[in-house]
Amino acid sequence: MLTTVHDVATDAVTKVSEIRTHFPALERLHGGQRVAYFDGPGGTQVPRAVAAAMTDYLYHHNANTHWEYPTSAETDAAIICAREALADFLNAQPSEIVFGANMTTLTFHLARALGYRLSPGDEIVITELDHHANVAPWQVVARERGLTVRTVKMEPATGQLDFVDLTRQITGRTRLLAIGAASNALGTINDVRRAADLAHTVGALVFVDAVHYAPHVLTDTSALDCDFLACSAYKFYGPHVGVLFGRYDLLQSLDFPRLLPAPNTAPERAETGTQNHEGMMGAAAAVDFLASLAAPTGETRRQRLRAVFTALHARSTILVTRLWQELSAIKGVTLYGPAPTELRTPTISFIVNDCPSSEVARRLAARGVFVSHGDFYAATVVERLGLSGEGLVRAGCACYTTIEEIERLIAGVRSILGDGES
Repeated sequence: MLTTVHDVATDAVTKVSEIRTHFPALERLHGGQRVAYFDGPGGTQVPRAVAAAMTDYLYHHNANTHWEYPTSAETDAAIICAREALADFLNAQPSEIVFGANMTTLTFHLARALGYRLSPGDEIVITELDHHANVAPWQVVARERGLTVRTVKMEPATGQLDFVDLTRQITGRTRLLAIGAASNALGTINDVRRAADLAHTVGALVFVDAVHYAPHVLTDTSALDCDFLACSAYKFYGPHVGVLFGRYDLLQSLDFPRLLPAPNTAPERAETGTQNHEGMMGAAAAVDFLASLAAPTGETRRQRLRAVFTALHARSTILVTRLWQELSAIKGVTLYGPAPTELRTPTISFIVNDCPSSEVARRLAARGVFVSHGDFYAATVVERLGLSGEGLVRAGCACYTTIEEIERLIAGVRSILGDGES
């Protein structure tokens, strides 16, 4: 008998059927069928609580900051609360939480500030496994400052980072290691702490792209021992806003491009212009939504998050294992990345023989199954896998994914190959 995600739910964590009631998007019909959203790695659906928090701010508290009237003071207080929520999410201090338009913009901004400290001949280490938001900003600052960029290889057969090559690439001239915590293309989870330890032995700073990692693993900036870490709220049920963690001393000392009259204390000195206040409120509400999935036992928000992430990991492991096993058994389907027995996120990428990834996505969509396709801005990964410009088909599980939706996806792939249900 097929194990369901409900079998691993505990009394302390909300069941999937109840979680789904919070997401209006799950009521959508396409072609007469309820939509199954597997596009979470590109952006998850949003619960009512997140939209409500943003609406409440805009309707009742909307103002700019640091002025002596009620709505401005309310905005100041709400931003502090938002920093506290994201600090709990990342195990950091509120003074170490920076908001911005998105992870890419924040990384370009940080790269420029770090670049002012670097000299010609200094080295930055990046990886082939990364989203290009953790590649291009460092390449740009390298061109501007006369730096050297060294690239760590990925192993195409396993979808994992080549740590032997990482050891080779880190030298006495390394000033920064930019590494992804998890591959948005393949689901690979990297041993960031091991990489950070290597970088710190030569005095280098460590920047972590946690955009694909943070929705699936409760992020701990202290345990990772990173100096900077970035993520995106829209990957964990929030709005389109980016979040940057930076060690307070670094945020306080870096020469961020800024307007002279703007606040000059961390974290505000790292934020340019008026921020997306409603986005901050939504990001905080997303963290609180996740924490709310644990029973209210009087524990801290961080402890509730830990319980929720543990349960969601157990559920997603069942889902991704089923999907991997069944797709692997279909003749004409090739899967990429680590097997479910390895450390990975619940995101699987594959190709279907003689059917472009865009066509696979279109035909699955006709069945109410939404998947993403292409290179997902991890273009080097697709290149190293020897694939064409069509790239991969990607299916990711979220907190609202059910085993029934997994079965629909499997049946849809089989139908494309003329194997089984049509």
